[in-house]
Amino acid sequence: MSVNIDSRVVTPGSDDHVDEAWQLKEAINRQEGVLKQRYDFFTSAYRRSTVYCYLQEDELVGFAAVRRDGYILFLAVSPDCRGRGLGKRLVARVADEHDTITCHARTSNENALQFYEHLGFEIKRRIDNYYEDGGDAYYLKLGSDAGLADRISELMRR
Repeated sequence: MSVNIDSRVVTPGSDDHVDEAWQLKEAINRQEGVLKQRYDFFTSAYRRSTVYCYLQEDELVGFAAVRRDGYILFLAVSPDCRGRGLGKRLVARVADEHDTITCHARTSNENALQFYEHLGFEIKRRIDNYYEDGGDAYYLKLGSDAGLADRISELMRR
């Protein structure tokens, strides 16, 4: 049985779905020990971002909060919905609007690093003590001045 996934875009300045996004982020944090941002930081960054959301039966199951420059602040997909291409589709939505996509990922977050590597992101540098709790991060980048849309289109055909 197929379940419909609806997409929505939350524009900067809005807090539509911010509480659901916080709850999803916190559930992932409890389960996987990642996405450790504090509430005030998270909600402030969310409200300043364009947020691409996926909802299933009016429940938020995935989102990507993105700055104007194509930097992904947060990317989260419910563990129950992983493996269906939602994360890839969220990155593809970002690629529709930006020539280059960047983000940080914890050096210890193997799931995220494998996901980003599969999409073609490259590790540009390691940053020690990047996170508030002292965790290290990789700075990742996808795309260049040309070709990102073609790479994402190819990825979506796989």
